[in-house]
Amino acid sequence: MAVSTCVVLGACACGPEKSEEDTSTAAKPSHPSAPARSEEPSASPRAEKPSAEAPAEPTGDQSAPRTKEGAVQRYEQYLHAVGREDITTVCEVAGPAAKQAEDQGFGPCTSTFVVTFQMISPAQKKALRTATVDPQRVEVLTPAKVEIPTDAIKASVTFSESDLGSSTLEYLKNNWYITD
Repeated sequence: MAVSTCVVLGACACGPEKSEEDTSTAAKPSHPSAPARSEEPSASPRAEKPSAEAPAEPTGDQSAPRTKEGAVQRYEQYLHAVGREDITTVCEVAGPAAKQAEDQGFGPCTSTFVVTFQMISPAQKKALRTATVDPQRVEVLTPAKVEIPTDAIKASVTFSESDLGSSTLEYLKNNWYITD
C-alpha cells in the first residue's frame, strides 16, 4: 500500500535527487584502477577517501543484478538507511517514487524525509538498521518489477502495514529503485 509508505516512511514524499544520481559511483566505471593508490595525498591519508575513491558507502549504489535477490539486497540497503537516517541513500533508492511525490506537490526528499525520520520511534530505527527481507515472500511481478510486502520484513520489532506499507521496486538504470 503506497499510502502508508508515503505517510510513515515517506518513500512517496521524497523528491528526486538529481545531484545524488549524478554523483553515484554506479555511473563512473573509472574505479577499476582504484587499488593502485596515488602517492599525491601522502601527507594526508584521509584525503584519499573523499577524492578519487569518494564514497565507501555507495558501493550499494553500484549496479545490482536484475534478480529477486538483487531487489531484496537493494531494499535492505534502503531499510538500513532509514534506520540510520541516511538521507542520501534513502533518497537515492526511493528516487522514482520521490519524483512522483514531488510532482504531486510534496517537497524534495531531503526535506520531506527528515520529517518522516521523526515519525519513526527509536526502537523501530534500531530494528531497521539490521532488518532483512524474506525472499520467499517477495512477489516477482515481472523480471524487472517486484512487490515487497510488509510481512516480508524481518526485524527485532514487528512492523504493520500502517508502519511501512508494501513497496514496489523496479529495475531501472542498472539498479533497483522504489517506484511505489
